[in-house]
Amino acid sequence: MPLAVYILGLSVFALGTSEFMLSGLLPPIADDMNVSIPQAGLLISAFAIGMVVGAPLLAVATLRLPRRTTLIALISVFGLGQIAGALAPTYEILFVSRVVSALACAGFWAVGAAVAIAMVPVNARARAMAVMIGGLSVANVLGVPLGAFLGEHLGWRSAFWAVGAASAVALVGVATRIPHIPLPEKKPELKRELAIYRDRQVWLAIVITALAAGGVFCAFSYLAPLLTDVAGLDSGWVPWILGLFGAGALIGTMIGGRVADAHLFGVLLSGITASTVFLVALALFASSQVAVIALAFLLGLSAFFTAPALNARMFNVAGAAPTLAGATTTAAFNLGNTSGPWLGGTVIDLDFGFASTAWAGAAMTVLALAAVGVALHLQRGGSEGGGGEGGRSRSRLIAKSAGAGAGRTVRADSVPIDGATP
Repeated sequence: MPLAVYILGLSVFALGTSEFMLSGLLPPIADDMNVSIPQAGLLISAFAIGMVVGAPLLAVATLRLPRRTTLIALISVFGLGQIAGALAPTYEILFVSRVVSALACAGFWAVGAAVAIAMVPVNARARAMAVMIGGLSVANVLGVPLGAFLGEHLGWRSAFWAVGAASAVALVGVATRIPHIPLPEKKPELKRELAIYRDRQVWLAIVITALAAGGVFCAFSYLAPLLTDVAGLDSGWVPWILGLFGAGALIGTMIGGRVADAHLFGVLLSGITASTVFLVALALFASSQVAVIALAFLLGLSAFFTAPALNARMFNVAGAAPTLAGATTTAAFNLGNTSGPWLGGTVIDLDFGFASTAWAGAAMTVLALAAVGVALHLQRGGSEGGGGEGGRSRSRLIAKSAGAGAGRTVRADSVPIDGATP
């Protein structure tokens, strides 16, 4: 695996810590800003909304810009957004800082994913994405619990300062280790990239990703108050249990990344089914401290076991447009990260309790399983399909006619990485 892919994974550590650390900071933020916990939870949705909007917009806006320069600019803006959040005097300003940070984060994910995919052969896409997602998993193992620990002992603003420092380290890595990638002789064509959205399998991949992610994060976003108010654990346990979720996520990413290229639909079906079972168990046994601790680990395992397959599926069905495929995947995940916390906050506001977020999440993952079934039926029927999995989707035909080299191994120091090869 090229060194540049690991640098991207390191950068994602900073991005992921910021994206998910609020799950352990909602109570102190709500107290400091004089808002309810569901209102504080909207900060999670604000970040996700910024990711949904920012991923495709920035992918299109930077389509013809040098990749390394784009990544440097985006990680810089992201770091400044963390500083703004740390200094925010009001809830409204904190909300805006989260949206700005999310826009930069989304652009980095979209461009970074296209860079990672282009540097490996088609049968290593899931493994390349597993390295990037591994940065997200490590963020859940170390970054999110550390953020909760800092919030508990030094105030929630200290967590934002810590992510700002991590962003500075990531900036140095991107600037010094990501190779300069010249623009191609033939400019990428936006019209050709946008053609992927005529493919039903692309839209199914979006739906599956959004529902699978949203189901897990519907419950995870409110895990801290569930642990303290329902299970009766002391707040000092929260960082450790968040770390367990992250440990499960890291293990799940490693396993899923190794098997998803060969058994993509098997990973999707088994991973989403497992998430559904664990969410139902969390709803039923939310008052059991032992059960909640174990299920936090298992939810991280199942969710991130599925993640490499969700990413690889999108690149397989949207092979004609790797940059927009990365942006679309990012947007899809964050549609889930927007709708999940929103749905969780809604059921809490309706006085169903914190445990009800797990029931709501399970409903989303059941719908995700249904969408996987439809996608598999279409693929087996030969009317749709994608990439390395067989089938002849419109996206694949477009890729062939355009001469896109999505499945070709690309040297990062010699070939432009932009979603289209010369």
